[in-house]
Amino acid sequence: MDFDLTPEQAQLRDAVRALGRSYGHGYYVARAKAGEPTTELWADAGRLGYLGVSVPEEYGGGGGGITELSIVCEELAAAGCPLLLLVVSPAIVATIVARHGTDGQRKRFLPGIADGSLKVAFAITEPDAGSNFHKLGTVARRDGDDWLLSGRKCFISGVDEASYVLVVARTADAATGRLRPALFLVPTDAAGLTRSKLEMEIVSPENQWLLYLDDVRVPGDALVGDEDTGLPALFTGLNPERITVAAMSAGTARYALERASAYTATRQVWGRPVGAHQGVSHPLAHAAVQVELARLMIAKAAGLYDAGRDVEAGVAANLAKYASAEAAALAVDTAVQALGGNGMTTEYGVATLLGAVRATRIAPVSREMILNFVAQHVLAQPKSY
Repeated sequence: MDFDLTPEQAQLRDAVRALGRSYGHGYYVARAKAGEPTTELWADAGRLGYLGVSVPEEYGGGGGGITELSIVCEELAAAGCPLLLLVVSPAIVATIVARHGTDGQRKRFLPGIADGSLKVAFAITEPDAGSNFHKLGTVARRDGDDWLLSGRKCFISGVDEASYVLVVARTADAATGRLRPALFLVPTDAAGLTRSKLEMEIVSPENQWLLYLDDVRVPGDALVGDEDTGLPALFTGLNPERITVAAMSAGTARYALERASAYTATRQVWGRPVGAHQGVSHPLAHAAVQVELARLMIAKAAGLYDAGRDVEAGVAANLAKYASAEAAALAVDTAVQALGGNGMTTEYGVATLLGAVRATRIAPVSREMILNFVAQHVLAQPKSY
């Protein structure tokens, strides 16, 4: 199902699909197991304009929206190449800078993000502040014209590949307990910024990191917008994050179901394809239904966001993220089961997705927190936390 795409969006989908398939899941797994980034694929996606589809045209982008970026995320994942940094650098950082950054920040960062020559990581999660981000302990304080940042961050994707990291901190007066986030563009080679790798049981070229900020000094123009920009800027980035994660999950699910369906339609047991048995075909069909329903929700969320209907987009983004994460976990697990022992091999390329799709039920927001959100904001139930 392709939904109601414009001719330009359909062309984008087909072109990204072709690029992804020219690399394929084998390339992705090989890079991941070698501990190497997907440099070639990222460079080609940037050169062809796919990384910058949602960046304004005046800064070197395609002038589209999160709908177009979701197409890119989904189709690369559907080709077996789910690139996590698409969610970080173009979806979160570029969107925040485009909407809330100064003109100088837009000129400085957006062209490089659009063509792929600049990667910017995003750091919000902390050891003691995950979903409860109002408890952030990273503090920014003034020192003359500069800022000094101190704190710790965890589960920060791709810092080793990035030139900058967008750090979410609290201004000093927020230590009283009042939420006052501020966002800073920090060079990854800044003095006082160190990192250590988190070993993960996920097959992915992008690594996860712990970050330590020990009085990291940045100039005044590292602050995105001004001191009042933080909270609206943060939510500007979080909704595109959830939508593009959802799109990536849906693409991964499609890849798994495509692999499994091709196998079960041709694998002969007792003189007939195993897919002729409802015990095999029905679970795959059920997973396919869940994936298509999730894709509808993703399209709705992206459309609302691009229309500037931010409150409605926030609800839809949560629903899309929940639906797609559940569908992807179901699809990959069902694909592994349908392939039997072959499902657990690297060669058949589905078990390599298990860790990643399981993680999407936890991050960037857990399924439980989404259910809390729906209960409170959609069903008008009392707040539970």
